[in-house]
Amino acid sequence: MFGTWYTAALLAIESQTVIALRLTALASGGPAAQSEGERMVSEKIDAAAEAIGTLMAGGSPDAVIARYREHVRANAERLGAHEVE
Repeated sequence: MFGTWYTAALLAIESQTVIALRLTALASGGPAAQSEGERMVSEKIDAAAEAIGTLMAGGSPDAVIARYREHVRANAERLGAHEVE
């Protein structure tokens, strides 16, 4: 109903939570921060490759954004749960 711009805006807003949680994890230092940094980079490479594959297979930008939102949601849950521990 709202179009691609709306879901892209939601992705941007939701991503801010993950960015804040990841910065907190990275700022703590140590092996957990090292692991999170490595995970972040590999996830970004994998997500970009997945997006390219989706578009090359004829998928829509909306499908790419929806999948990125799934990744962001999973990271928010993982990082949020980790922060509570």
